[in-house]
Amino acid sequence: MLIRETPMMIDGPSGQLEALCLEVAEARGVALICHPNPVQGGTMLNKVVSTLQRTARDAGYHTLRFNYRGVGASAGSHDMGSGEVDDAEAVAHWLRERYPDLPLTLMGFSFGGFVAAALGGRLEQQGIEPTQLFMIAPAVMRLNGENPPAERCPLVVIQPDADEVVEPQLVYDWSANLGRAHELLKVAECSHFFHGKLTDLKDLLLPRL
Repeated sequence: MLIRETPMMIDGPSGQLEALCLEVAEARGVALICHPNPVQGGTMLNKVVSTLQRTARDAGYHTLRFNYRGVGASAGSHDMGSGEVDDAEAVAHWLRERYPDLPLTLMGFSFGGFVAAALGGRLEQQGIEPTQLFMIAPAVMRLNGENPPAERCPLVVIQPDADEVVEPQLVYDWSANLGRAHELLKVAECSHFFHGKLTDLKDLLLPRL
């Protein structure tokens, strides 16, 4: 049987947010997936985001991916910072209301890695503990005092070593200075968008979910 995601609209701080939700039988948790930079064409249909969604589904998670403000059918306009984290926060609270007994895993690619990490930080400040955080080729340079990353939940960072968008050394230096336990996985001969390496990405994610 072919399982398809269900299109839906979720109330966000700047209007409704376009989303795709998939429920699986006997779910182990819920995965919220954040997409890359909308100014550079990033949407929830990005192929890396799609790989994250399918991998989480195969690991037994309900999944939800969504478009930030101003992307696709989502209302509003790009903020390129706190606004997208606000959107993700609204979606996270919607998921917690819908699945109150399931642990929440956060996943993000590129700009979405920043959004997921900053969202994790906000949730922790609210007394909500995400179960896991996965940052894929993350835009770590965007994390700052206004949008600090999660500090307590288990963290996995996956960084292509031939990334042409996010300078790999920035991620490696950020990882080295993070000051808390986490896992950094470097993907050899891999570009930012994991061209020809999506199966490798899934193989790294699946046993860690």
